[in-house]
Amino acid sequence: MSAPVELRVDASDGAARAGTATTTRGTYRTPCFMPVGTRGAIKYLSAADYERIGAEIVLGNTYHLMLRPGADTIERFGGLGAFAGWSGHTLTDSGGYQVFSLQPKVDDDGVTFRSTYDGSVHRFTPEIAVAVQEQLGADIQMVLDVCPPLPSAPEVIRLAVERTSRWAERARAAHRRPDQSLFGIVQGGLDESLRRASARHTASLGFDGFGIGGLSVGETRAEMLPALAAALAELPLDRPRYLMGVGDPASLVEAVGLGADQFDCVLPTRLGRHGTALTSTGKMHLKNAAHALLVLTLGISVSFDGYKE
Repeated sequence: MSAPVELRVDASDGAARAGTATTTRGTYRTPCFMPVGTRGAIKYLSAADYERIGAEIVLGNTYHLMLRPGADTIERFGGLGAFAGWSGHTLTDSGGYQVFSLQPKVDDDGVTFRSTYDGSVHRFTPEIAVAVQEQLGADIQMVLDVCPPLPSAPEVIRLAVERTSRWAERARAAHRRPDQSLFGIVQGGLDESLRRASARHTASLGFDGFGIGGLSVGETRAEMLPALAAALAELPLDRPRYLMGVGDPASLVEAVGLGADQFDCVLPTRLGRHGTALTSTGKMHLKNAAHALLVLTLGISVSFDGYKE
């Protein structure tokens, strides 16, 4: 058994909604952007910084965490939140996106892949993904899915949907932690009929929330939105709907308008690390010498183009 994430809709405008989601840890507000702390923490930020910027959920990456420092180590620290010194909500993805980027050997039972760190061989199945994430101890974990690249042939997309559906059933059966929520994932590429079918099957399994994967992987926003809308139309209204891997402002606004509740992406923190700020008037490249006075006034440490820090 696992813990359903109950979503209370506090306000709505068409399909867009603002709500309060309740977990075993507490509540968080939606729409919600989740910054990515790949190995348990966001680079150059502390847990106190997360609170200052208003983060309510921080995402960790199962693939990287299981390899370094290892799920056993994080479990000994009391789970991902305690490991990172963060008292807010945590979510771990299944690691499937990273695994499939490595072109693993895939069969009906799972995937076999090599570590990007040392070349060692690892096996991932839906059951192993659940077990590893139970060790990591995040408040929300994601099932292992098949994330095909785009473009892919129709038969590749269809097989990904079929395997994702079967793996979701196995993950649901394998989950044991009653204090941890388990989200299913919808696949289907840009095929609206496959998206609807995948969403209906995933919803029928009674997951605690739902992810929509396999989008924002190279398609245009105009191509993405109809596929997203098709999936959202089949998912329960009383559970969070999480559009995975989307973080650019325009896509966030469009997706919220369609009824998506949660988002994650490495884009905002990556831009920040490289001195770019997203503002109401567009991107601001803080390393440009033209912004030297502003940056020095704010006390930000950057190396200006053409100047030494």
